This record gives sequence, structure tokens and C-alpha cells, in this order.
Amino acid sequence: MHQHCHGQISVMESQRKRYAAPSSGEDSSGERGSLHTWKGYSCSVTPERVLLSRPVLQAALGMRHGVLLVEGGQVYSFGEFRWKQSQVSEVGPLKPVLESALSGQCVVAVAAGSFHSGAVTEDGGVHMWGENSFGQCGLSSLTVVPNPTPVAIMDPDTSPPHTIRVLELTCGEQHSLALSAQHEVWAWGSGCQLGLVTTIFPVWKPQKVEHLAGRHVLQVACGAFHSLALVRCLPPQEARRPLPDKCGQCNQLLYTMTDKEDHVIISDSHYCPLGVELLADGEARLEPGRSPPLRLQSSPSEPLSSHTSAPGLHPSITDHTDYERRRTVAQNGEILTTRDSDMRDAAGTDSDRTVGGAGSQNSPYPDDQAVKEYLKKLSDTSLAEETAKMTIAGASFQPPAENLDLLTSDLLPGVIPVTTSSALNSLVSSCASAVAERVVSTCEALSLKKRINCYYPGVGGVAGAPGGVPGGFPGGPAEERVRLEESMQGKKSCSTGDIREEEAEGLSRRLSLPGLLSQVSPRLLRRASRPRVRVVPLTPVGGLPEAGELLPSLQTEVWSWGRGEEGQLGHGDNLPRLQPLCIKCLSSKEVVLVAAGAHHSLALTAQSQVFSWGSNSSGQLGHMACPTTIPRLAKLSEGIRVWDVGAGAQHTLLLADGDCYQPILYYSGQQVREAAQDAPQDQTEGYSYTQQPVLLPFCMNLGYVSGVFAGGQSCVALADRNVTGFIASLHELAAAERKFYCKLSSVKNHILRPLLDLGENYCSRYSSAGQRPWVRESLGTALGPASTVLLQSLARCYSRLCHLTGQHSALLTANLRRRREVKSLVMLEHASIFLDTYNEYCCSVGNFLVMGGFQALAKPSLDFFGKCPELLQRLAESSEENIPLSDLLVALFYLPTRHLHEYGRLLLKLGTCFEVSSVDYQKLQDGCSKFEALALHLKRRRKEAEYTYHFWKSFPGKMTDSLRKPPRRLICESSNKALTLQNSGRFSVNWFILFNDALVHAQGVVSYKSLFSTHHVFPLATLWVEPITEENTDLYGLKVISPEETFTLLACSSMEKAKWLRSINQAVDQAMSGAGQSGSGAGQRAEPPISRTASYTFYKDSRLKEATYEGRWLAGKPNGRGMVKWLDGRIYTGTFKNGLEDGFGDYVMPSKTLNLNDHYQGHWKEGKMHGIGTYKYATGELYEGSFQDNMRHGHGMLRSGTLNSSSPSVFIGQWVHDKKTGYGVFDDITRGEKYMGMWQDDQRQGTGVIVTQFGLYYEGAFNNNKMQGTGVLLSEDNTTYEGEFSEDWTLNGKGVLTMANGDYFEGTFTGEWGSGLKVSGSFFKPNLYDSDGDKGRAVKLGRLAVHPEEKWRAVFEECWMRLGCEAPGQGENQRAWENISVALTTSRRQHRDCPEMNLSQSHNITLESLEFNPQQHVGPVTMEKYDRIRHYLIKACDTPLHPLGRLMETLVAVYRMTYVGVGANRRLLLQAVNEIMSYLARIFQLARFLFPDLPEEGGVIPEPSSDPQDKKDSNCADTQLESPKPGRVVSSSSLLLPVLLPRLYPPLFTLYALEKEREDDVYWECVLRLNKQPDMALLAFLGVQHKFWPVSVPVLGERTEVVSSTKDACFASATETLQQISTTFTPSDKLQVIQLTFEEITKEVVSSLENSFLWSMDDLFPVFLYVVLRARIRNLGSEVSLIEDLMDPCVQHGEHGIMFTTLKACYYQIQHEKTT
Repeated sequence: MHQHCHGQISVMESQRKRYAAPSSGEDSSGERGSLHTWKGYSCSVTPERVLLSRPVLQAALGMRHGVLLVEGGQVYSFGEFRWKQSQVSEVGPLKPVLESALSGQCVVAVAAGSFHSGAVTEDGGVHMWGENSFGQCGLSSLTVVPNPTPVAIMDPDTSPPHTIRVLELTCGEQHSLALSAQHEVWAWGSGCQLGLVTTIFPVWKPQKVEHLAGRHVLQVACGAFHSLALVRCLPPQEARRPLPDKCGQCNQLLYTMTDKEDHVIISDSHYCPLGVELLADGEARLEPGRSPPLRLQSSPSEPLSSHTSAPGLHPSITDHTDYERRRTVAQNGEILTTRDSDMRDAAGTDSDRTVGGAGSQNSPYPDDQAVKEYLKKLSDTSLAEETAKMTIAGASFQPPAENLDLLTSDLLPGVIPVTTSSALNSLVSSCASAVAERVVSTCEALSLKKRINCYYPGVGGVAGAPGGVPGGFPGGPAEERVRLEESMQGKKSCSTGDIREEEAEGLSRRLSLPGLLSQVSPRLLRRASRPRVRVVPLTPVGGLPEAGELLPSLQTEVWSWGRGEEGQLGHGDNLPRLQPLCIKCLSSKEVVLVAAGAHHSLALTAQSQVFSWGSNSSGQLGHMACPTTIPRLAKLSEGIRVWDVGAGAQHTLLLADGDCYQPILYYSGQQVREAAQDAPQDQTEGYSYTQQPVLLPFCMNLGYVSGVFAGGQSCVALADRNVTGFIASLHELAAAERKFYCKLSSVKNHILRPLLDLGENYCSRYSSAGQRPWVRESLGTALGPASTVLLQSLARCYSRLCHLTGQHSALLTANLRRRREVKSLVMLEHASIFLDTYNEYCCSVGNFLVMGGFQALAKPSLDFFGKCPELLQRLAESSEENIPLSDLLVALFYLPTRHLHEYGRLLLKLGTCFEVSSVDYQKLQDGCSKFEALALHLKRRRKEAEYTYHFWKSFPGKMTDSLRKPPRRLICESSNKALTLQNSGRFSVNWFILFNDALVHAQGVVSYKSLFSTHHVFPLATLWVEPITEENTDLYGLKVISPEETFTLLACSSMEKAKWLRSINQAVDQAMSGAGQSGSGAGQRAEPPISRTASYTFYKDSRLKEATYEGRWLAGKPNGRGMVKWLDGRIYTGTFKNGLEDGFGDYVMPSKTLNLNDHYQGHWKEGKMHGIGTYKYATGELYEGSFQDNMRHGHGMLRSGTLNSSSPSVFIGQWVHDKKTGYGVFDDITRGEKYMGMWQDDQRQGTGVIVTQFGLYYEGAFNNNKMQGTGVLLSEDNTTYEGEFSEDWTLNGKGVLTMANGDYFEGTFTGEWGSGLKVSGSFFKPNLYDSDGDKGRAVKLGRLAVHPEEKWRAVFEECWMRLGCEAPGQGENQRAWENISVALTTSRRQHRDCPEMNLSQSHNITLESLEFNPQQHVGPVTMEKYDRIRHYLIKACDTPLHPLGRLMETLVAVYRMTYVGVGANRRLLLQAVNEIMSYLARIFQLARFLFPDLPEEGGVIPEPSSDPQDKKDSNCADTQLESPKPGRVVSSSSLLLPVLLPRLYPPLFTLYALEKEREDDVYWECVLRLNKQPDMALLAFLGVQHKFWPVSVPVLGERTEVVSSTKDACFASATETLQQISTTFTPSDKLQVIQLTFEEITKEVVSSLENSFLWSMDDLFPVFLYVVLRARIRNLGSEVSLIEDLMDPCVQHGEHGIMFTTLKACYYQIQHEKTT
């Protein structure tokens, strides 16, 4: 009521920040926040200053007391304290007392009701004290609360209930309201002003006002018995929810429509017998037990029907006069609106009031009975006759067409019709076709919504009645009536003052009414489909997106509830409202602050206007206009801008800007005289109050007032002293912004909006005036489609700038009331919001100017504003006479850019208040520089736009239409023959025009009529120019390079050459950096970079014709990363070099037949696929491998089909010119065959091997894709044929067939294997006594297979080529290392550019280390150098980005491809082992090429004798394998097998297991049998001497004696060690395990014998045999064979060789062991 808390930035946050020291250090606390108090407005009044030790932050006034909040969070009280029991009950205002009960609490906000007070603490808690008779303190069982007491506000909807954090508190006479941190309202106390759904008072516990739930409440205020809330408008998607088609209870249609021959009848007469109930979302719902509600008015001028009062309701609700009709319909029948101009001149409308019941008839419109009679007449008489002499019930009825349009267009979606038919609405609907065609088209549009889904672009929100006056309600049961009013709140006007928006919204509503109609008449269908001018919203919905929460919202609504006897609710009547209801006419007024007096209300707008309504008994509303039940503007002199308000019991206090920047105070309301109680009543009556706000003369003596407060009869002002100018500068900045916003709003309302309004009304306005036909054109016709769009864009940008200024003005004003600090200036911290908005606006004005928009706009503007546009001149601040209207419009719309200088000046002025070295000074200086730089930049851009406009006016030929574009600006042109084309024809004419985005070359012939017949546009982003230095000549040339042309321009002089060179370079530079940048821009660089990013569409190049390239360029050629898109759908994305694809790229090519894409991803060279890549064919095939000249060439793998397709297969091997040639492996998955051999031109040719899934094995010759020639064939049962073949699996010729038992045939064979053979020859059956020579008949496999060195030759050749060698071993070592570095760097960059291929940090470090040669010094390899080389090779092979790593990865892939699946055939074991040995030899050759000092195979590196560190290094795992002590033997297996074998181990060991399957089965059976015996029995059986038997063994850390039943305990550590042989890969690691096993055995034996000894093989073998048995190694035979085949030769005769021989002997011993 009697205090308010300002703005929409949380009070708590702002107060908390104010406790910090002031930013301008020179202002002491004594100069800030001084408090002055007074009463009344007489000239003799002198404010008294309240002296406190600390600055006052906020004041709140009750009827006879006040509360003060000071810095530090302390609270003082003064006045009469009737609630203080034993303490002082009255304290003068000059001596406030501290509220000690709040000591220790940091208070951030205070509030005062009539007779109670409240405080909000920093943590959001509430304390209350004072009168509590009506529960206003929220503390039950207490009528008086003497001291501040905490009040708990709990949310009962949560479990457990949690405490609500409060931001703001406000108090009335019998109630209190709190605004929570969630921006919800909580209420307690008594009366309908709580807004709660309850009939039980008082309400002791705070409860949420559910009707405002879900809305963002910004501020609350309390009057004596009413409440106000400032609410942020709903987002457009919420505000425009579709209306329900059906009733929520009875499920009947809310609207019914009947289609007649030429009109439509719309009926809203739905009646539900269940009553009305309010839903949570504000819609109306019907409930049992309620009487039928009356129908709602669907237009403001609709007549109202009488009503009866409902029993049991407040008498003030039922005894009232409905003002709605009186307010909206004047004597002359015209519709009143509540636009600003009307509100200012509304003083004389009191004569329109009619006192009496609802039956009073002052309206020119008919009542219900008259309507019925008129409808009856319509059915009998033609409309033409009736229209001429229409008289109904004695009232003339001649509605103008435009009024009818307003009536029918404003069917409020928020109003749900639920009862009897709206008479006038039915009248208008049924008479539509005859009374006004516009009404008919409205009805037709309703049908079109269902028929053709014809939506019209609307503006956020829904317009209400014209001018924003809320629709009236008929008399009736008041509670239902209030509920129905509340149900309207879902849809409200967000900008009712905007006529263009209202019409758009009206049509939008008409198109969204639900219903079903029959066929629409074709005539009206044609009318409804006519094009309309697009509506431009002049109020940005939701503000600027980038501003976010930085700036306060201007799209606000004011909601009111409580008692309304004095009209203080602002709804146009004197009714109470039980729940919050929106005051519609304020929804578009940008209210930023509300205040409530005892019985009147105030709303302050961003445009510094004050709306007031309610009791005006003492002139407190600031005007004498009637009625006072709707918001009207307070009467203030022009130029007075109010920015703070206070409302007392019967007075209003206004804080405003005057002529200077020091604030001034206005007072309106009751005069308070000191001897008022003694004066006779009749003497003071005529002089007791103001007619309009009066200036308080003492205001200039108070200093810089930052806030005003009012309550009871008192006034309070908070003021600051201006010490060094800081406070004055802040006030000047805020005042300048408020003034600027008012100026922008004035231009928008008086110039821009009427101009846009011409778009639709221009034609109708002049068609009726009898003007000549050339005048009858709409704005769209006058401007043309392009300029119309630009004008709409200009309007949008202007609106955004205006809105931003309004928001900033509101924020600066709010900061004046609170923080008054530099860091609170958003324009410093977030300057980009302002700079971008000004940039965008200036760009839109320039575009409109360039296209001749202002010139085209002059004619319609002249018709509208008249020949003497004084308004335009005044707004444009132009003093020139006879200035053309177009120039006036240009000056007007460029006016906002001047304000940037004002920003710079004021920021600089603020900066002078600080030390030069301070942070604040630096911020202000930076901000000033930014705004000044932008101002200069925009000034230049304006000149460019004007220069360009004048150029187009004089431009010859027909090229204007194609070249004239809104953002294009002229820089210079060669019409003065300053520039010519070299080697041009004798009669040709060349004209060069430089724009900000292109260089235009116009060509023509001298004799040709239009002079210039052709022209070409060269985009600047892809233009390079360089001077030609020609010595000893007079030619001043410039070489111009574009992507497809290069030509030379000749200047007439060196100065002209320099001018054009500089101009083109600067234009190119700006085109690349973006012309919209707000820098000082031009001329920062001498010339643009030769390498740049740009987009270009080719028009000549045969390969790229009509393709668009976007990416990096270098000197006219695509170079670097880019993308090309062809018209046929092909897309290449990747790197370019010299205009051709080069490097890594991605290529997609559509396949027209399959409707799918071919997709290549890989490397390119000179425009062709070259290098490693992956090609996915549209057919489903996938090739991964090498390419050359767009063909598969080198090593690669082709997958055809899938496993469930008709012919799945995989080929991996060598390709030559797109054909399989060389060695390769082909896996025919369908036939279950795998071929490993040579190829020629996609056919098997040469030697090869085939294995099948049925165990067949063939090796031999192939010819023309068939087995042809000598070969060997083996079946699963070892049946062997060796001889001639003619077809696949077909024997033909001489050969030998050997059976599994050794019998064999020798002769000639014909026939297919497996289907019967014809044999001509001899049969042999060897006996037991054959000589050894005959036993040698067993076939040795591998002789007819491909030699290991021939396999995968292409893989190794590619690796050599990557190192820069034409052939293996032929190349330079230094070049190889350079190639390695380039490959690694390129790969790292490529992975960095692709997020999905990102490398880890450790991987990056590894790659960096691999770029350097570890062999730093030439010379013999030492052990240290050898270790470095070994570590390097390990890391290189682990990284697929390194050539060696790529080689290793490929070898692993081909090996697994060969020997997995069908290739897992035991007969391939020898080839698999030989292939690994071949790999080692060839990789070792590569290693020796990279490290030339590395010894050859078998070479020795001398062991260091003295350095202990080297000795230590030599003891690692690999060094222990070498037995020669004098040095280390270098071998490929010791160096490379640890890297290679782990990757190949699974397929290799599988082959060993298949080969040794029988022996391992025999061995395993014996192991299982012998392991059944206990330890002592097994030791005895194996012949281990007793002295080696363990006596005790460790079990769980304790020694336990070995008994006869002990099992698996003896030599347990050795057994566990030997079991690790299965977990290692390389022979050296396995031998190491064997050695450790021997050491464990020795250790255990030594501990039992307790003396040293030497093993003999006779002693050692039985013990080791025991350990092998107990280790239970499943495939020991395979392990032994693997070690034997791959063991380093130099180890075979050393210690490791002996140990391995012992293990091998154990294996054979176990197989032949006999147990008894």
C-alpha cells in the first residue's frame, strides 16, 4: 500500500550488492542515502532531514509510522507504535529507533502496512510485527505482535514441505503479500484482496495465490483493501493456445455454425446446466450446484442484458451499475478507445455516464427484443428496402462498415460463450452479406480455417476490444461473473495500441474459431484468397534474445484484485474481484512499476508516463477526468518524464526529469496544513487538494533524489549529494536514455506505424475520396515488392532498437534507485548487444535508402502527412525550410545513430570521476571508445549508402535491376575512362564498377544503342589483384585474377593505379572480414591475404561447370580445405592444391540406376583418387586399400555382398589398374573355399593353394582361373594325389594316388575328385620290410605353393614408397625420415580437424617422439643405441599413422584373413610359419634401411664392460635370451618378433593345435591319469630320489609336513610358474618361463638340503617331469612346436636350449609313460 519496491531485478540481490563499498570512492557514506520527510505541498513546507549514522537504502510508510532500512541491513522505526506494549509508543520521525529484535539479521527489504510492518532477510526469511487482528502478521493467536517475529512460509505441495525464499514484501491494512524467489505470490491476512480461493478469514498461514501460479510476477503492491501485481507477459506460444472446441463437462460444441446461401450464422449459445468452475489454467469449467451464468459480451459495444444477484454474496458485488456499456459507447455511437491520446483528452467524458440500473438505455444499438423483431423483418423484406429506413425501437441503427468490422473482428478467444445467443453477434452474422462485405469475408474466413487451413501471420497475444478496453460483463450473480472474468485471462492483448497488430490478431482469431461449415460460396472464396500486406509487429515479442535476463522485460501486464468501490482495480467498474484479473488496457503500455495508495493505484511506464485510477477525492490521480475506474494518464506538462512514484492515503508523489538533469518532485492530492484541524471546514474546502500534479519548489535543494516513498499523509525522498560529479553523471545518463526512448517511441507511434498502416488502408481511403486512378494504389504498389520487404525489415530493426533502448532506460532507472555503481552499467559489460543492434538497424536503413525506398515512400507520405510536414520536421530535428520529404525521412530514420555520440560523451564524463589508474576508469574509457568508433563507422556507411543511391539514379542501361541489391555499396567506377582493359577491341567500351562485394565489368560497342550489352560480376572474396611492374614503359597495369579468368587493367596514371589498387584491396579485405563489422575497418592492412576462405560458383571450367566451391583459396585457385557441390548431386569435401583435389577427401557420387550413392573416403592427388582410401559402392561392395589415377592399384581388400546375400566373398591382395594382379587371398564364402595364390587380370594364374571347409587341400598350378597343370591334392583322411589337373578338382593325366594306409596307385587318372575316378596304371602295397627309400614317398607340402618372399609384395612396396624409395632398399635415409615426419604431422592435423577421429594426449606425445631419428650419431651401434632403436620400433609399430605401424597393421590383417575361418587348416602350418619368418626378414630390412648402423642378421653388439648402468639395461627380458656373453647377437626374431607375434598368435597357435591334436590328446590322457595320484606316490613312481622330496610345504604362510595323502603341494611354486607358459607369446618369453621354473625347483631343493649342489640331468629330469605333470598344460605339444620353429637360432645351443630340450623330453616321456 504505502511503500513499493522498484523494478524487476530482485530487491534482495541488489541490496546485497549495495553493502559493498561504493564504486566511486570519493563519495562518503554521509553523502549517499540521506532521508528527507515532509507533508503536503504548500510553499511553506520545508523537508526535514533524518540524521542516521548510515545511508538509508529503503523506506516504507504506514498510516502513522514508518520503517527504514539502512546500509548494513539494520532496521529503524519511527511514528506511532500502538503495538509496543511497555516501550515508547511514539517516536518522532527525526529520531528513529533501532529494531533490536532484528540484530544479527541482514535485512534486505522492508515494508509497512497501515498498522503493521515487515522485513525480508538476506536468506529470504520474513519477519513481521504490529497489528495482527486480521492475521496480517501471519502469526496465529496474537492480536498484536510487539517485536519483529519470524513468519514461516512453507510450500505444502512438497514432501517434506520446504521453506519459500522471499524476495519482496508489501503490506496493506488487513493483509500482506510476499513475492517468492520463484516469482510467485503468497498472501495472508483477511479480505478478498488476498486473491485466495477461501471464505474463511483470517488466513493465518501464508498461502500461494494459485491464480497467478505459472506466471512470472515481477512486483507486488498493496493498497488498503486491494492488491496489484506486475506480471511478465506469457510467451507467444502460451498466450495463443488453441481454444477448446467442446465444453469440458458436457462435451457439447461451444460454437455452432449454420451455412446459408450467401451467409453464415455463427452461434455461441452453448449452455451447460452444470455451472462454472475455475480451472488451474484459468479456463472456465462447469460444476454442479451453480446457476446458469449469463452470456458474455463478445464486443465492447454489445448491449448488456439485465441480471439478478446471487444469494449469499457481498452486497457490493450485486448492488452496482455496469459501466462497461457506458464506457465504450458514446452518445454519437462511435467506439471509444483507450489509446494514449484518448486518455489525455478523456476529461469531458463524464457526461456519458448514466446512473441507474442495467435497464437504462443510452445506446444507439438495439436491445434484445428489437433484435428479434429485426431478424423477423429480415426474413420477409429485402435488405435494400430495410437499410434505407431502418428504425428499431426508436433508435436509429446505421452502423458504419469499419465499426462493424471492429465488432466482428474482436470475438474474444478468452471469453467462452456458454449461454443464450449474443443478439448483436447473431444479427451481424446473419446480415453479413448485405450490411458489409468485410463481415461476410470474416465469416467465410471462419469456414476457410477448416476448409483450406488458411492461417494469417499474427502478432503475439490476442487483441481485446478496440483500444484495449476490456469487454464488459452483464449484471448477474457476482461470484460467477467474477469467475467468468477470470476465465478470460488466458487470452489478452499484448499491444492494444497497435492498430495494425489489432487487425492482424482480429483476423487471426476469426480464423481460429472451431466449428464445421458446409460448402463456401465461390465468390467469397475468391475474396478470402486475395493477397494481403504482411503485418510487421512493432513490439518485439520477448525482447532481444541475446539480452536474456540482463535487461528488464517491457512486455508486462498489471493484475489487480480486492475491493473496488473506488474503482481502484481499474476494470471500469466498482466491483470487487476475488482473484487476480488483468487490466487489459495496460497490457501494451510497458509498465515497469506499480504503486498502491489507500484507495487508488498508479502504474509507471517505460515511456515515463503515469497511469492512475481509483479514488480521486483529493486529486491524487493527477487529473480530473472521469470516470476514474479505468487507467488514465496523469496530467503533466510536456517534457516531464516521471521515473519513480509513491502513493499515500490521499496523495501521490512523482519523481521526474525536468529541464536539467537534477530530478524534480511533483505532488498531487490532499494538502496537509499544520492547523488543519482548527480551521473551519468551509474555509479550506476549495483549497484542500490539487487539480493536477504541482511542482514542489524545494526539490532542487535536496540534491539528486534517487527514490520517493509515500504513506498516510507523509512523503519521503532519498537523495545523494553530488561530490565529484559521479552522481550527476549517472542521473544525466539515465535521463538522456529516458528522453531518447520517448523520442523513439514517438517516431514509432506517429510516423512508422501510420506508414505501415497505409499498406492496407491507403486504397480504401482514397477510393472513396474521388481521387484520380493513379492515386489509388497501396503502399506495396508504390514501393514495389522488394522495397516493401525492406521497409518491413527496417520497421523490425527500428522496433528492436526502440525496445532495447526502453529496456536499458528501465534498467538505468532501477539502478539509480539502488546501486549507483559503474559495474551495474550493462552497456559496458555487454556492449555487443547495443553495438549489434545499432549495426543491424543502420544496415536496414541504408538498404532501404539504396533501393530508393525513401524516394518511393515520399508520395504516399506526402498524401498522409500533408504538404507541410511539421511533425516530421520536429521529430527529425530539422530546421531547414523546403527540404524534400524523402530527405526528411532519411534524416529522421538516421537520427538514432546520433545517440551513440551521446553514449560516448556521457561515459567519458563518468570516467573523469575516477583515477586514471582505476579499473572503472578503464572500463568507461573502453566503452566510450567502442561507441565513438561505431558512430564514426555508421557515419561512413551512411555516406556510402547515399553515394550508391545517387549512382543508381544515373546508371545507364538495363543492368540496374540485376545489379542493384540492398546490401551492395558503390566504392568507385571508371566512367571517366580512368581504367581500361588491355588488348580490348578498337570499338569496344569497358566500364569497371567496384562495389563492396563485387567488381563488375560492363562491356559494349560504341555504335550499339544501349552502349553496354553485357556485364560480368566478379565476387570480391575470390578476386586477387597485384600491380604489374613494367620498367621503362608508360603502362600502369593491374593484374586481376579470378578463379576462371585473368586479365590486365590499365590505369591512366600512377595515382589512378594506386587508387584502384588500394580501393580493390580494401574492398576485398572488408568483404572477407564482413562489411557489418563495427571496427574502424578500412585500410588496416595494406593488402588482403593471398590465402582466404570464400564461396564461388564456376561458370566456365568444364570439370567444375555450375559447381559451387566453398573453402580455402590461394591466388585464384582452391587450395586447402573446402567443399565442391555439383548440380548432379556429387559432393567432394576435403583438401585441394592448385585447384585440384589433393590430400585427404570425402567424395559422394549418386548412382542414378540404384538411387544410392557411391562414397569414397581417402587420399587424392592432382584431382584423382590416389593413395589409401575406402570406396563404398552403391551395389554394396566395399573396397579398402590403395588407389592410383582413380583406379584400384596396389594392395587392397574388396568385400562383395554380405553373409546372407547371393554371392558373398572377400578378396585381399594386389591390384593393378583396377584388376586383381599379383598375390592375393580370395575367400568364397558361398562355396566354402579359400584361394591363396597368384592372380592375373582378375583371374587365378600361377601357383596357389586352395583349402575348403570340408578339409580338402590343393596346391599347384592355376591357369585361366582353373586348376590346370601339376598339383597336389589331399583329403581330410590323408589320401593324397600328386599329378596333372585340367579343371577345378578334376584329375587328368599322370599321377600318383596314395591311400591313408600307404597303398598307392601310379598311372593315368581322369575324373572329378569325389565323384569317381578312372585309373589306368599300377597298384602298389608296401610291406613292413620295404627300404627306407620307399618310406620317403610322403608328400612335402609347400613346394608348389607361392614362395613366402613373393607373398604381400605390394604391401611392402607401399611401405618403401612411403619412405621415398622406388624399390626396396633403394633410397636416401634422410629423405625417408623426412617422409616419416610429414606423414605423422599430416595425420595428426587430419585427426585434429575431425572430432570423431580425435587422438588422446598420450597418443599425440607418442607421435611427436616418433618424428625424430633416435640414432643421433653415426657410428657403431652400442647397447644403449640398440635399446633406443628397439623402443622406437616398438612405438612405431604400435601407431598405424607411422609407415611401419601401417605396414604392421596390414600384415596382421592379411595374416588373419589367410589363416582364419576356412584357412584354419593344419596343412597350412608350415606356410604360416614360413610367412612369419618372411615378414621378419623383410621388416628387418626396413629397420636396417632406417638405421644403417644396425648390424646384419647374426651380427654381434659388444657388451659394455665398465658401465654398470648399461649392464643393468642388458638384464631385461630380451637381453637374457642371448647366451654369448661377450655381446648381444642381433637377429630379426629377437628385435621384431616381440612386436609381431602377439598380433598373429591366435591364428598361428590354432594351426599348431590342429597339427598336434593327436599327440596332445595322448599326452593329456596320460596327464589326467597320473595326476590322480598323491604327491609322494607320484614322486616315487617317477623315480625322484628321496633326498629331493620336500619334507614340509608352506600352506597359508605356515609350514605343513608332507604326508602320504598330500596332493598338489610339492613344488607348487614351480608348477604355478610353468603354467604361465600358456600366457606368453614369443619363444623368448616362453623360454624365460622355463628358466624361472628351474630356478623355483632349485630354490625348493636347496632349502630342504641346506647345502649347495649341482644338478645332474639324471637327478633333475624326474623332478622337472613331476612339475610338468602337475602344471597340467593342455596344449603342451603345440607350445613345444611353436618354440622349436620360431626360436632364435643363437639360443639353441645355450642354457635355454638345454632347458627347452628337457621340456621337450618330458612331453615325449609323458606320451609313452606306462602306469601299473
